[in-house]
Amino acid sequence: MVGVTDHMFGKPDLEAKVLGDDVEIDFFGSTDEGSFEPNRLARLDALLVWGARVGARSIAHLTRCRGVVRYGVGYEKIDLPALAAAGIPFANNPDYGTEEVADHAVAMILSLHRRLWEHDARSRGYTSGWQVHSLKPLARSNRATVGVVGVGRIGTAVINRLKPFGFRVLGYDPGQPPGHEKAIGYERVERLDDLFAHADIVTLHCPANAQTCGMLDAAGLSRLKQGTILVNTARGELLDDLDALEAALRSGHLAAVAIDTLAKEPPDDHPLLAAWRDRSSWLEGRLVITPHNAFYSDHAAIEMRQNAAQTVNILLREGRLRNQITD
Repeated sequence: MVGVTDHMFGKPDLEAKVLGDDVEIDFFGSTDEGSFEPNRLARLDALLVWGARVGARSIAHLTRCRGVVRYGVGYEKIDLPALAAAGIPFANNPDYGTEEVADHAVAMILSLHRRLWEHDARSRGYTSGWQVHSLKPLARSNRATVGVVGVGRIGTAVINRLKPFGFRVLGYDPGQPPGHEKAIGYERVERLDDLFAHADIVTLHCPANAQTCGMLDAAGLSRLKQGTILVNTARGELLDDLDALEAALRSGHLAAVAIDTLAKEPPDDHPLLAAWRDRSSWLEGRLVITPHNAFYSDHAAIEMRQNAAQTVNILLREGRLRNQITD
């Protein structure tokens, strides 16, 4: 028996096809952990999780579970210590959507660097002249520096996409071995502040953990160059101080920001978000928000579901859990 807590694609028919006719699926259809009935949890040999939290309350009832697998890459909502204490291994699903997130981030970088959204917004009000309204400053790509925070799968894919445009690329990732920068082709920096001090554009591709959560609070934002463009397609928790973000945009310390993921989704009311929704003149074209769908394409959605289900399939039939997270 395999449980599926929830996902955004309706019933788990694709998962059933991967798992085979001899595996029964229990679809909970809820992100509310409190609704998971203990007797249903106790029957599961494995559990697939989309957006639900899985904490000690549920884990206590997973008495025959051989593994928990997340559809996505992040696992902030999974209580790993409780799983470890129960002897239940956990895996994420890293091998999908790399192309989509990298494309999304680079689209944001290029559009903000070329000030496309600002030009679009302002052009609607021009009643005289036309080309004379070019926005300044606007540098050539080969005169601008992009700082990539996190040079794993997605960060590497971003770098590979940026290089043909001529950007100078800095990378910060203490988890990558020496020489990684030579293989990929970027300039490695050993201190995050050095990247902040030199990058005209900063793009985030790191996980949310004790070291990175809140990394761009008011103090972190103050360490960026004046006029920096900031892109976040990683985790909302990296940039969760909307007061500080608003102040940095209003002052011009940040030229523009593009965000795909927020700490709370959908977000609560906030003056910055109200200005964004109202297309306030001071902000229009400078703040771009997409609804946490950088990962998505029709192909990626299928790949994600198939890969996660196949991870469970291998666990049940071969007794091994690929992509296991051990820390």
